[in-house]
Amino acid sequence: MRWKVVILSSVLACAAASGVRAQSTARYQGQYIDPDGGLTVEQAIAMALDNEPSLRAARAEIEMARGRERQAGLRPNPLVSFERRIEPGGTDRQTMASVQWPLELFRRPGRVAVAERERVATELAVEDRQRRLAADVRDAYGAVLAALRDLEVLDEMVASMERQHALLDARVQAGASPSLDRDLVAVELQRWRADRLLQLGTVDAAFVRLTRAVGAAPGMPLKLRHTLEAVVHGQQPADAIGASAPERRPDVRQAAAVRRVAEARIERARDHGRFDITLFGSYQRMDAGFPQRAYSADGGLTPIRAVFDYVAAGATLTVPLFNRSQGELAAAHAERQAAIASYEAASLDAASEIAAARVMDDRAREGVRILAGEARGQALENLTVVRQSYALGRATVFDVLAEQRRFLDFERAYTG
Repeated sequence: MRWKVVILSSVLACAAASGVRAQSTARYQGQYIDPDGGLTVEQAIAMALDNEPSLRAARAEIEMARGRERQAGLRPNPLVSFERRIEPGGTDRQTMASVQWPLELFRRPGRVAVAERERVATELAVEDRQRRLAADVRDAYGAVLAALRDLEVLDEMVASMERQHALLDARVQAGASPSLDRDLVAVELQRWRADRLLQLGTVDAAFVRLTRAVGAAPGMPLKLRHTLEAVVHGQQPADAIGASAPERRPDVRQAAAVRRVAEARIERARDHGRFDITLFGSYQRMDAGFPQRAYSADGGLTPIRAVFDYVAAGATLTVPLFNRSQGELAAAHAERQAAIASYEAASLDAASEIAAARVMDDRAREGVRILAGEARGQALENLTVVRQSYALGRATVFDVLAEQRRFLDFERAYTG
């Protein structure tokens, strides 16, 4: 009778082990998962785009580029000068006012073109920073879900081992099993408890990383809305999503914009090597005389003194005789060659990343279909059969421990 009770308890424990996973998931839904108010991947990305300090700094660079573009479009200010001359010890006085106005016949268009293209390149750099930030958030979000699933699996195994250890202890007390089996299971149980604690630390560290990725304070509590299975099965294949062509990626477009900036700098250097004209004008009023006297028109003596007004206008021509911006032009050509090479490299990198992502996505989905199908149920059934066989005395405790480790490896392979 005692044997029947022990065997029946073992069989019931093996059957109950399959329900531990659901209990573990329910427990973590309260602690880490909130199906109603938790954070989705899209909400996490939106939060990161709003809160990330480095992204705010990058957006400030756009305003700086816009300010430089506006400044480049302004015309030069006229130069106004005023001069007053007095004869020391004498009576002569001279007053002059002049104005100069640089025309910048060729310099302003090139300067404006460079500033405009630099602003576009800066905007694309910020867009690429947003793309990389979104990728970091997705990676951190997925790392949390994967760590949580591994923790749930370990919880399942630890709970099952605790039941198994309790039943073995009962069998040892009843004389139905050797004490060595119980001690082996006890050692394995302690090892898995330690693994669970380490995995719990991995989960907490993953949450800290996700908190940083979304730009929140380290102590801010976060809860996720979905489990790993819900996210994986809810995603569309890369082809259905419409993976971007390499030339549409922000980093490739930024490299193309940098190339256009280099081309604009070549034109600016050429314009700086051309002639330029500065208009000027002046007005001079001179009050001068001599200490002698002279005869006036009516024959009387009068001081020799008069006031003279002068008006002058002209143009100053800058002749590019020696300095035709040869060095700046050579540097701009070299910069364009470097920008062309950088664009080609960015295009190749983007094409390689997109192709690799598609291949990995296809293979990962194939692997999920294999592991999440009959193989997963077969692995759990194998573990249950081995446990039942041990309960019936047809297998050893080593077979049970080996099958449990094999099942754990299978679950971790599914998560990975």
